[in-house]
Amino acid sequence: MSNTPPLYNETHQYRDATPTAYENLLGDSIERAFAQGLHEIEPLIDYLNKAGPAGPNSQPWTVETFKAEMARLGA
Repeated sequence: MSNTPPLYNETHQYRDATPTAYENLLGDSIERAFAQGLHEIEPLIDYLNKAGPAGPNSQPWTVETFKAEMARLGA
């Protein structure tokens, strides 16, 4: 008998498909921003606008478009 707890998935691990190239680029860019200590939304938006990827429809990121995109991707 093993003392290993049963395996389970965190909510974010349930995916319908493999992440797209855009999702991977966005995630990588957000991780780099966090690694630089950018934890507030305005500095994060500034970072994304400098480092990419571009926001939806190739437009610059705004707080509103970032929140909407995170909600869409998390749905």
